[in-house]
Amino acid sequence: MPWVTFTSPEVARVGLSEAEAKEQGVAYEITRYGLDDLDRAITDSEDYGFIKVLTPPGKDKILGAVVVGAHAAEILAEFTLAMKHGLGLSKILGTIHPYPTWNESAKYAAGEWKRAHAPEGILKLLEKLHGWRRGKGQTGQQKRKEVTAG
Repeated sequence: MPWVTFTSPEVARVGLSEAEAKEQGVAYEITRYGLDDLDRAITDSEDYGFIKVLTPPGKDKILGAVVVGAHAAEILAEFTLAMKHGLGLSKILGTIHPYPTWNESAKYAAGEWKRAHAPEGILKLLEKLHGWRRGKGQTGQQKRKEVTAG
């Protein structure tokens, strides 16, 4: 059940809080996004506050979300909908959001989660593979030397 306290700034929450998760013995991790990075918040001179999302470790399922800042009630609706229908942060990230809007902050929070869970080992391996395919095993510096000498 979502709730909102209409203060300045607004405080909105759905699902488990950190305290409730600890009390119930639910393992969780926190993803945080600062609204000071959101273009719409900057444009409206309301660039303060944050979004905090609780998820099971390594999974994008939303256990709870807190939004503190301007338009927190409207931003929270996207997390509430996702929780009700079993949609994770990856689905929010994959949703096209109009620019610049307050609800982009939900997408950016999901992007923070995704960056924190990027498979670093595989990404480094792919970077090496693509570098090798582009240069057929040569480094960029070796290739430039051949071109300038040639």
